Amino acid sequence: MTRTTPAPSPADLVLRNARIHTVDPGLPAAEALAVRDGRIVWLGPDAEADRWAGPGTQTIEGRGRLVLPGFIDAHNHVRLGSDDACVQLAGARTLGEIHDRIRAWRDAHPGAEWIEAEAFDYSAIPGGRMPSAADLDPATGDTPAFVLSYDVHTAWLNTAALRRLGIDRDRTSLPFGRAETDPQTGEPTGFVKDFAVKGLSRDGHRALRALGVPWASPDRQYGRLAKSLDDAIGYGITTVVEPQNSLDDLALFERARAEGRLRSRIVAALFHPRGTGDADLDDFAAAAERFADDRLRVGPLKLYIDDVVEPRTAALLEPYAGCGRHRGDTFYPPEEFAELLAKLDARGFQCFVHATGDRGIRTVLNAVAHARSVNGPRDARHQVVHVECLDPRDTPRFAELGVVACMQPRHCAPEIAGPGKDWAENVGPGRWHKAWPMRSLHEAGAVLALSSDWNVAEMDPMAGIYTAVTRRPLTGGTAWQPAETLDVATAVHGYTMGSAYANFLENERGSLTVGKLADFVVLSRDILRVRPEEIPGTRAEVVVVGGETVVDRGCRELRTAAPLSP
Repeated sequence: MTRTTPAPSPADLVLRNARIHTVDPGLPAAEALAVRDGRIVWLGPDAEADRWAGPGTQTIEGRGRLVLPGFIDAHNHVRLGSDDACVQLAGARTLGEIHDRIRAWRDAHPGAEWIEAEAFDYSAIPGGRMPSAADLDPATGDTPAFVLSYDVHTAWLNTAALRRLGIDRDRTSLPFGRAETDPQTGEPTGFVKDFAVKGLSRDGHRALRALGVPWASPDRQYGRLAKSLDDAIGYGITTVVEPQNSLDDLALFERARAEGRLRSRIVAALFHPRGTGDADLDDFAAAAERFADDRLRVGPLKLYIDDVVEPRTAALLEPYAGCGRHRGDTFYPPEEFAELLAKLDARGFQCFVHATGDRGIRTVLNAVAHARSVNGPRDARHQVVHVECLDPRDTPRFAELGVVACMQPRHCAPEIAGPGKDWAENVGPGRWHKAWPMRSLHEAGAVLALSSDWNVAEMDPMAGIYTAVTRRPLTGGTAWQPAETLDVATAVHGYTMGSAYANFLENERGSLTVGKLADFVVLSRDILRVRPEEIPGTRAEVVVVGGETVVDRGCRELRTAAPLSP
């Protein structure tokens, strides 16, 4: 079957001799496609591709390679990391390794006024406890140190930073978080919770800048954004959903666009911290009107109902394993959150709600049900973001309520969350069956929007697809909760059409269909046919956005070239 529009003139670009997986059930496969004015005008057999070619037509020779729609990363913090000016702690498994990396950085930067680091793993702290200033002091001395966890939900300060930031027993509620105190002395420990909720807010960033923390400066923010955008397009991510921004942050995207760094399309959600008022909502709506083209769109709102499992700040239905009665808290009483969501829903806002614990997720679903009862059903496509620990009784409610499950497959990898890691140990084996139930949600009819949550986990969609399909470590080994694996085609759908639908983009992106934007990727391996172990390491050989080739690793005009190695 061929899909086409009339061909009054040659196409701008023709891709031919490829294995095109369209993610369009009306035409599941093709061998060639043609693009004019940034949109697909024809898909069909390679034998018919010549009639679309003219003297000025660019040709991409697929040579049998797999072509997919451009990936849509439905939750990617491109503004957050990684930061070249920080000590990189990813992979440091012990406190001693953390000390070694910090000391090496200090030796290389002897005049630094601050030591900043990112991506520390909670499991590196001995005894399953949270870190303290005393843990940092031996490696940092009198230089203030500001260290972010791998999930950017907590900050870790040394004694010098506590002094510099004015944190003491009488000042623990901060613009950028909540300083934990020692239960015996009442003194701050150096561990700051709620950083993602407060420290990444407009007020939190302004406070950190005023206090002289370099990490929060606009130039450092832009450096992180530009680097992450380069990484995204290199992985074939043609649309990035940046899920948490203040109005101040939009200038960073405008700068990236002006400087030619915005090669991936952006959907930017605006952060709605507790206390956001009607005037703020008016400003959010005005921003959505101002930024509304196919390159930069603003509109959804990001909220939190709970935090994360690792430091035991997610809201669970039953207590954490080995923690007495502690089961975490929600940031809003359920009734208040339900009224808030109904208010935002009535104003037409789409809401992305961070929820990891089973009680947090249920609170969000109850709030959506309340909004529907008050406002009437509408195509809101509110999202529960993360869905890490889901009670099976709530699985069918996603489809029933039209709620999208925005999930990150790499989070459920055994080397990140499995047995022996803080997530699995805090939840306890009796609840492991609740962990990231992607297959159960899919089979119950929920829309899955898959994503990376960079820089919490790898940005590469191949890592996410592999983990969704195997639930094994990237290096191989035993699967964790394999009953919740997906097949490759379903995982690809989650990174393309599922994420497009989740963001009201399904008429423009997510599949290779005549009339849609010509966003696609040519892969080095056919991930639909190779063994799952071969999916990691597959790379984007060519990336096309709106008919423009923005990444080319040697596949253009290759009809007479030697074959590329995978």
